[in-house]
Amino acid sequence: MQTTKKDLSGKTALVAGATRGAGRALAVELGRAGATVYVTGRTTRTQVSEVGRAGETIEQTADLVDEAGGKGIAVPTDHLQADQVRALVERIDREQGRLDILVNDVWGGNNLLDFDTRMWDVDLDRGLRMIDLGVRTHIITASIALPLLTRNPGGLVVEVTDGTAESNRGFRENFYYDLAKNGPIRMAYILGEELKRVGCGAVAVTPGFLRSEEMLDGFKLTEETWRDGIANQHLWALSESPTYLGRGVAALTADPERARWNGKSLSSGELAREYGVTDTDGSRPDVWGFMAAEQRGEAPREEDYR
Repeated sequence: MQTTKKDLSGKTALVAGATRGAGRALAVELGRAGATVYVTGRTTRTQVSEVGRAGETIEQTADLVDEAGGKGIAVPTDHLQADQVRALVERIDREQGRLDILVNDVWGGNNLLDFDTRMWDVDLDRGLRMIDLGVRTHIITASIALPLLTRNPGGLVVEVTDGTAESNRGFRENFYYDLAKNGPIRMAYILGEELKRVGCGAVAVTPGFLRSEEMLDGFKLTEETWRDGIANQHLWALSESPTYLGRGVAALTADPERARWNGKSLSSGELAREYGVTDTDGSRPDVWGFMAAEQRGEAPREEDYR
């Protein structure tokens, strides 16, 4: 384990999909490390997307980046619209002249998801919408942003998904969700092979059992009362705040030897162990490690994975 000083002063980041959850936390922690962070999404103070909520906007995220010590810039963007993404990247180039970190965190497909549903029983348009949101948005954004990111050596693409290459070998209980969440892992591997030739890199990252705003609301809990959920779902004991992944990714991006992770997929727990970061309560949860131990036929103790 190493403790990496998170200094991203002078760096420019784009967090695509930063309205709430992991994306918001990633933007804030990159800002806390000193970066200028462009935050995008479709829910603003004047417009709410079909999956958004009025109380969670990209302007709020930009304000939080400022409060953390960085510079937050909110740019409304639909990442399925290539012309909007081009305008965004042109603005970053015009204002900063560089892009050092691209975080692809666009999703918004949870409301389309029914687990344990056969592929042929899922409405085709509903399924393809998940692919559009979870994979096509990432492809469009990377394709348009990479010419700017590769202008300087050391640029990094961070693909945010659900699960690692190892954990996702199993059945994810929904054909389209499985594809949508494995796509960014494969993107990080392929882009890593291409980017290393120009001195840049790519990595996929995943949170564990994430206490996002959406998850807490779904269980009728809050960040203050989340422990009440353990009685009904024991894995709540290994849950994590969005800040946990944000801290790990900020440490990774500031690591001068981060090229060793190129093309790989890493969980928040792995990042925490590697870089010595903790969640907001001082814990170091690793739900993916816990579940992997269970799959190996072991009898893991939850206290060993916090």
